[in-house]
Amino acid sequence: MLKPFLAAVLALTLATEAGAEDKKPPYWASIVPGQARIRTGPGRNFPAVWQYQRAGLPVKVVATFPSWRKIRDPDGAEGWMQSNMLSEDRTGMVMGGVREMRAKPDASAPIVWRAEPGVVGRLRKCRGGWCDFDVKGRRGWIEANALWGVAADETVED
Repeated sequence: MLKPFLAAVLALTLATEAGAEDKKPPYWASIVPGQARIRTGPGRNFPAVWQYQRAGLPVKVVATFPSWRKIRDPDGAEGWMQSNMLSEDRTGMVMGGVREMRAKPDASAPIVWRAEPGVVGRLRKCRGGWCDFDVKGRRGWIEANALWGVAADETVED
């Protein structure tokens, strides 16, 4: 009697996890909590090798395993993180030098803010090589190639 019940539970679990894996890697995500561990493999039995302490950090999901995602961070480090620690909310991190945030997606538009390397913000939309970048309410357009978390030619809609 217990076997049909367990089979039904297993089938429901696999169907739920399959739905969560409909998105095929690679894709962008962001870290949800202020502290999240990365492991050497997809399970709690694998050793933790790093603890991220930055909510919103953009990461690239490069592989999936039920309830686990293999991620790559802005420094190129890779490891496994529980899928519930990640969000599909799009964020970006400023790379290189200080970057200008402009009033419009145009290199000649007025500068409204400047963002230092390492600043993380929300990607509201991206198009034509520019992203509407929101850093705690301070918004401006920044060139997509200055950000980790978006491809230079990618279109993102909020």
